[in-house]
Amino acid sequence: MEARVSAASASSRPWSPAPDASDIVKGIHAMLHPRNIVLVGATDKPGNYAERIWNNLVKYSYEGGLYPVNAKRDAIWGVPCYKDFASLPEKPDHVLVLVPARFAVQVIRDAAAAGARSATIVTSGFSELQDEESQKLAAELQAAVRETGLAVTGPNCLGNLSAGEKLFTNIDDRIVTMEQGAVAIAGQSGAIVMAIRQALEDRGVGVGYMVTTGNEAGLETPDLMRYFAEDPSIKVIVVYLEGVRNTKAFRDACKAARAASKPVIALKLGASEGGRAAAMAHTGALAGSIETFDAIATREGVIRVGGLDELIETTECFVHAAVPRGDRLAAVTLSGGKRGMLIDAFDAEGLNFAPLSSHVRSELAKMLGPGSIVGNPLDAGFAAVVDPSVYMKSIGLMIDDPEIDIVIIDAELPKAPHELRERNLRIVDEMASRAGKPVIYISAMSIGFTEFTKTLRKSLPHLAVMQGMDRAVTAIKSLLDYAKLRKEVPDIVSSSKPAARAVLEKALKSATGAALDEVASKKLLKAYGIPISKEAIAQTAAEAVKIAKQIGFPVVAKVVSAEILHKSDIGGVVLNLTNPAEVKKAFADITARVSRLKGKPKLDGILIAQQVKADLELVVGASLDAEMGPVVLFGTGGIDIELMKDVALAGAPLDEAEARLLIGRTKAGIKMRGYRGKPALHETSAVKALVGLSNLIADAGDRIASIDVNPFLINAGTGVAVDALIVLNNAAAKRAAGH
Repeated sequence: MEARVSAASASSRPWSPAPDASDIVKGIHAMLHPRNIVLVGATDKPGNYAERIWNNLVKYSYEGGLYPVNAKRDAIWGVPCYKDFASLPEKPDHVLVLVPARFAVQVIRDAAAAGARSATIVTSGFSELQDEESQKLAAELQAAVRETGLAVTGPNCLGNLSAGEKLFTNIDDRIVTMEQGAVAIAGQSGAIVMAIRQALEDRGVGVGYMVTTGNEAGLETPDLMRYFAEDPSIKVIVVYLEGVRNTKAFRDACKAARAASKPVIALKLGASEGGRAAAMAHTGALAGSIETFDAIATREGVIRVGGLDELIETTECFVHAAVPRGDRLAAVTLSGGKRGMLIDAFDAEGLNFAPLSSHVRSELAKMLGPGSIVGNPLDAGFAAVVDPSVYMKSIGLMIDDPEIDIVIIDAELPKAPHELRERNLRIVDEMASRAGKPVIYISAMSIGFTEFTKTLRKSLPHLAVMQGMDRAVTAIKSLLDYAKLRKEVPDIVSSSKPAARAVLEKALKSATGAALDEVASKKLLKAYGIPISKEAIAQTAAEAVKIAKQIGFPVVAKVVSAEILHKSDIGGVVLNLTNPAEVKKAFADITARVSRLKGKPKLDGILIAQQVKADLELVVGASLDAEMGPVVLFGTGGIDIELMKDVALAGAPLDEAEARLLIGRTKAGIKMRGYRGKPALHETSAVKALVGLSNLIADAGDRIASIDVNPFLINAGTGVAVDALIVLNNAAAKRAAGH
């Protein structure tokens, strides 16, 4: 065998990026459609990565040049082995780096100097390790990638698949179909990405691209998403995320996919503290909260799945089911028990079956006799079991019903040749093609595909074939949610005024502690248009009484100290003070309690505030997520906030429309509209608070860690912030948190 030199008739490339495409998109195209592949660090030690990758490239007949490089070898795998890039018969194009980590940086620089356009660094030993030497190597590698401009995946990755090129630079020895499928997969874990590819292909779903990104020293998953959004051969984008390093790039990639009508299905690590720690240990990725990811990513059109099985069903659904025009569901079954299961499963996801048109009900009633339930779901019963033509006519009527947007059929694909069932499936596939609406087969349980089933499935392009009722219903819910999203989501920028930003800058420059005290926090809130209670700070009991009289009884007394973050925990809040004597006593009691605290926190005074009559206690807040950036929070507040767990999140900044949508996602929002005959509450004040907070956290950049307004009291006439805490993202705050 000879080292393969690039053929003049290299695989046809029907699509290439436009001339004005970004350098990243052009670089990825070069990586996935290379003229040749060079393996640096080629060795024939049995079972090593280099040999496994070489074997895959040969096995699947990659048509470009293949060149092993090892300075110590003249031949390997029965072909010539080259000493360096200069000795190759042509310029290197895509370079596979398989040398130890300490040599990888120089290989990247040498490859770029020799004319390579892209590289995949399989080698590990960089940012996923926490020792000083590995971190230094990681920084040097990033610098080399940045300075050379190479399109690089890895390090610590397992290679890629480009089915149209018959390119498989991966260690996986399981069979790959090498069909230019409609799914593209990218992610930081090679093992998980490989498992997704295998599971999809086992279900007869073709995978066009698979890219393992590893530590992402160069290309990141959002870069691949942008490329897949542009490639017309791809219909569905699947990503596995351990962390999002660049929130803007991720959101821009989601927008590009959305504009191209390509759903992004994401499996995201970090639903638990342990999962976030695992992400850091695996690829050095910093993961934020899953709730924050959902708040931002869902707005951008991402469908987050809870596990691998759900991912497979959701991908199958989006590949083969057209986006529905509405949410009117219909189902066909041959079992009363299955009919009940369908109703329960869809109800659990908040979905209901639509009334059938009068014409369809009439026609079904004529055809079906005793043992059938003419309704939705339809139990076609005995008549359809004994006469297959009745079954097919029933399905046809449901598909053609103009009052129905999605048709679900309770049935599974045969595991072996079955003439009648195969014929029926092909008839329904043709019906679905004509109707232009989603037709989805669901089996109540996962049953596995035989080679026959897989081949049959591929011949039914207009049918989604799903397994496991609960997962299938979840996927259908995702399809419906995606259909309701706007194709383009407008960017929202801070609407704050220059005067507010000036107050913010002054407050942050003068801050020395880990947090702003309540008075300073509220001053900042007020500058951003957030309504606050009437109040003033007192240094003496006499001054406290004077302030209380000016505000009007009843009042509240609260400790003011930037060193005391949770006032109620130390008895630093006294409510319902109705006369001067009670104000004096509260002043003395709070002062005494603070004096007894360990650490002797500095007391800046006692705040005397208006006691607002509230019909509902809310929490409004904002925070800087480690991964996704600034977010705002809204929900049921007060002392029951942890118990109720009624909160919703959204990315910041918000406009008024987005703020109202956020409020509407909570039980507190339902109460505010007027619950069980009670008057509606002053939603406008809550909207104003949310918009103001979102502007504040966005304007602060990375200088504010969190803003907590709990409670925000609201009634029919007004809403005010009666407590506030702004925690800074400075050295003092990090010391206080133990970092």
